[in-house]
Amino acid sequence: MNTLKAFSEKEHVYHAYQARQNYLREQQSIQLEFDDLRAEVEQAWEAAEQARAAVEQERAAKEEALAENERLKRLLADKAEPSGSGTR
Repeated sequence: MNTLKAFSEKEHVYHAYQARQNYLREQQSIQLEFDDLRAEVEQAWEAAEQARAAVEQERAAKEEALAENERLKRLLADKAEPSGSGTR
């Protein structure tokens, strides 16, 4: 009977060890998946920030182009107006 009890205790210790190892593997897998997901979120966030910056830069370029267009229109309008000197 003593041999069976020792065997049973060893088996119990072995199963407890295996359970701990399985738990640690599972936790490591969860952590790796979490890290992967965090990296994906960070990449998506950076891509969104880059897209926002590109849109802002495009808007600023359009405003600058419109302002230059208005400036050139004023220059043309000033040149097209009679100067008032020399002809009567």
